[in-house]
Amino acid sequence: MRPPLEKDGKMSKLPGKTETIENVEFPTVDPSKATEQVRAVVEQSVEQSKEVFSNLSSSAETAQKAVESTFEMAKTTGNEVSLQMIAALRANAEAGFTHLQALVAAKSPSEFLELQTAFLHQQIEKSAEQAKALQALMLRATEDVSKPIKDALERALKERKAA
Repeated sequence: MRPPLEKDGKMSKLPGKTETIENVEFPTVDPSKATEQVRAVVEQSVEQSKEVFSNLSSSAETAQKAVESTFEMAKTTGNEVSLQMIAALRANAEAGFTHLQALVAAKSPSEFLELQTAFLHQQIEKSAEQAKALQALMLRATEDVSKPIKDALERALKERKAA
């Protein structure tokens, strides 16, 4: 509740109070101190911005190195997989030509059938072995390719937890 104003516009005494408020003083602002405070806030903001930029820059460099390493590893493991597949195809082709020569040299239908059955049995076993070897290589290749990114993510998480 506001105290009533007197005829001259001044506030009258509040009931139960013995003093009136005649002059209200506001704190004075020293411009040089305000400038210093603003400058300090701006400098602190600039320092924080530099720190954030530095962290982002460092993280970007780390990510770039991880991606480059991943691409290099993918190229290397891709070459290994290709070489193993070529070796398997070459071995299968050579076995096929050798088998064809044996079939041409067969002297009877029963010998022909026996050679064909043995060849198919060998090819099934060889194909299973080749598939296992290729599967193991692909698994290792997948782990090798994903390792740089995985390591970079783990480092980034540790850095974030430490900060």
